[in-house]
Amino acid sequence: MLYYPKHYCGVFGIFGHPNAAELAYYGLYALQHRGQESAGIVTCHEGKFLKHHGMGLVSQVFNPRILRDLVGTMAVGHTRYSTTGSSQLRNAQPLTVECTRGQIAIAHNGNLTNSAQLRDELENHGLVFQTTVDSEIILMMLAQPSLNGAQNTLVQTLRRIEGAYSLVIMTEKEVIGARDPHGFRPLCLGRVDGAWVVASETVALDQIHAEFVREVAPGEIMVINDRGLVSLHAFPEHTRRAFCIFEYVYFARPDSTINGHSVYEVRKEMGRQLAREHPVNADLVVPVPDSGVCAALGYSEESGIPFEMAFIRNHYVGRSFLQPTQLIRDFDVRVKLNLIGSLVKDKRVVIVDDSIVRGTTCKARVKTLKEAGAREVHVVVSCPPHMNPCVYGIDFPDRSKLMAANYSRDEIRQYLNADSLYYLSRAGMVKATGQAAQAFCMACYDGHYPVPYDPVLDKHIIERRKRQAQTLGEAVEKDREQIKLLQV
Repeated sequence: MLYYPKHYCGVFGIFGHPNAAELAYYGLYALQHRGQESAGIVTCHEGKFLKHHGMGLVSQVFNPRILRDLVGTMAVGHTRYSTTGSSQLRNAQPLTVECTRGQIAIAHNGNLTNSAQLRDELENHGLVFQTTVDSEIILMMLAQPSLNGAQNTLVQTLRRIEGAYSLVIMTEKEVIGARDPHGFRPLCLGRVDGAWVVASETVALDQIHAEFVREVAPGEIMVINDRGLVSLHAFPEHTRRAFCIFEYVYFARPDSTINGHSVYEVRKEMGRQLAREHPVNADLVVPVPDSGVCAALGYSEESGIPFEMAFIRNHYVGRSFLQPTQLIRDFDVRVKLNLIGSLVKDKRVVIVDDSIVRGTTCKARVKTLKEAGAREVHVVVSCPPHMNPCVYGIDFPDRSKLMAANYSRDEIRQYLNADSLYYLSRAGMVKATGQAAQAFCMACYDGHYPVPYDPVLDKHIIERRKRQAQTLGEAVEKDREQIKLLQV
């Protein structure tokens, strides 16, 4: 089965615009690359929440009639891939709740590392969850007037949760943007027609002609209402910064700007650095579209080897629902990228990819090139080997399924049937960003997790919850049998 690292999610919020839903739609459209499983928008009109969400792409979930019905000057939106929680409609965000504090909606990008413990605690207090996503934990905590006997506020809730989160929250009177103290996920602030906008990436601002104001700082809470914008800082300023460097490598759109640096230029520089570290005698540099294009351009410019778009991507292909046979798997590989064979015949080819996770996709590309007559195929990767799973929102598998964690570089090269294989060094990757290594989370490469987590504890809690659910199910079934006997 093909494996691509799943994107996180995209979040969007707007306050003070008469066409809030429409702008949220276009903002989510620009963030579609961050999630293609589901999409949703919630607006607020005269104190009433209006919601629409569904499975699929933003353009499939919404139409002009639906957007017209989503009236209001405030909106939050979300486009999702599942990192925790299965791919089901009930897990589609934004999530909403009506409580003593009024109505609350939340859109979450990231992954909590203490979600199992918090969910267990809340369930023991009698709360019933409607979804399997960790975002609902935040929503449930926000809905509580008190936690552990003390008055609960937004700041208190955010101090209880751990891990990665960029949040957009809407109440009946305000829109709130918040970012975890380590800054794992991007979140930016903009203005359009006097309205405030909060979004995952600057491309969402570009899409609606909003002016970029600044990035939401790690640990910052922005409260936007009729009185304007108030910035709160809920965490110590010395908290270690840990922005996910894989945003630069793969996830963010190349036309976004993050931490003041163009993602496009950073990726090109990664390619240049790769060429400096690993020069190859070849005739062509060929990218794996689309994520390998920028690095391949940089590699070509630095090495002087001509660049060719030999692989042509079919942009109209979604995820295949036919997976069981080898025939269908092979079709799934070829239908997304088709090779112009005449460009590579009898040529020594450098193929540039952004990452190798399980290796199955890269292996298929090498096979296609060699079948087309390429004399040599050299694989260069614009990031280091992935050695560890991510617990902060990227759906990288466990170590047993990560190619680089279980095999040597030469063993991977042999598996790919490549003539050579090179990865960008960690130092080279960081250098390409123009920032300090201390600014990043690189746990998937170096195993240093900025926020500790305990998978054994999580497993223990989850298994206990399953046993409790089974016991409850058995009790309910027993009650049903008793009722049947009484009716007889």
